Amino acid sequence: MARYRTSTQRAGRALGAPFRALRNRWRAWSRWRRALLVLALVAALPPAALGSAFVMFRLHYTGEPAADARTRGRDALWLGHAWVDGRRTEADVAALVRQLAGTGIRDLYVHTGPLEHDGSLPPAVHPRGRWFTDTVHRALPGVRLQGWLGDEVKPEKDALDLEDGPTRDRVTASAGQVLDLGFDGVHFDMEPIRPGSPGWLALLDRVRPVTAARGAKLSVAAPQIDPVPGLHTAGILLTDHGKWWDGAYFTETARRVDQVAVMTYDTSMPTEPLYGGYVARQTELALRATPADVDLLMGLPFYWDDKWGHWGDAETVRAAVRGVRLGLGREDRQRANFGVALYVDFASLPEHWAAYRSGWVDVG
Repeated sequence: MARYRTSTQRAGRALGAPFRALRNRWRAWSRWRRALLVLALVAALPPAALGSAFVMFRLHYTGEPAADARTRGRDALWLGHAWVDGRRTEADVAALVRQLAGTGIRDLYVHTGPLEHDGSLPPAVHPRGRWFTDTVHRALPGVRLQGWLGDEVKPEKDALDLEDGPTRDRVTASAGQVLDLGFDGVHFDMEPIRPGSPGWLALLDRVRPVTAARGAKLSVAAPQIDPVPGLHTAGILLTDHGKWWDGAYFTETARRVDQVAVMTYDTSMPTEPLYGGYVARQTELALRATPADVDLLMGLPFYWDDKWGHWGDAETVRAAVRGVRLGLGREDRQRANFGVALYVDFASLPEHWAAYRSGWVDVG
């Protein structure tokens, strides 16, 4: 257990009782009160501090992508729950086949949950799961189907407790249920998992032999990596929210699975060049942190939103794709098991698909 202590726990032991008292007082405040203080602290930062981070991201967006930094035919697409609950039909499958024609998409993450807070998976939530796998396997024989399972996670949410052994056992059984439906793999998206969580790693250690024994894949959706060392610790201390992972914990996760898809969106970057540079930086960090035999996919925002945390005019597929190509070309342009993951089918627009094809698939 000591090996996986969180950064916040280590900081608390190092600084002693005064730190713990301050932390407990902070956590007793409402989320609104904490958010206001964080905004005040950010506003009080020297312009040079914020400016240096923005300069770093902007510089990462400069240059020309390498010509061979393009699809390797290992891309993925997240599909919503409508595909397994009865809302989709044979006509929708035919439209999906047309949509994927000529792309690099090999994996479909199909929302087959959600899990109950105890880790179980009621069959009633995916009544058409077997219809989906049988139909799509016939229509798209070269595409792998992975059952996407997820839930919110303690301690930030009153939901799934991955530190509880019986809960992990039920999640493992749920993974087996998904494979029984004919899926080719299991895809976990559980949020927010704080770096250092031993329960998350223990779950992956429990599920990996189950998928491997059946010739199936285990993949996960992973948070972004600290763009600045220590940012995840500061984020937890200030907001009680674990947005980023440190590189070491990312590696601990990646070496336990077959595939990692980084959720490279909702970054708060205010402009396209800054967002694209941020994605380039994330691509470089993820390439360094992911073992060579594990598939690494960088997420693309196939949806529109315009709010704090995700500015629609900034977080574009065009900028993300260019950032991915720049990061790949600089860090490991020969890496074969690399791709992008498109989030999500039901919110995608024609311009998202056009930017993906022109910027990543049909590169001359």
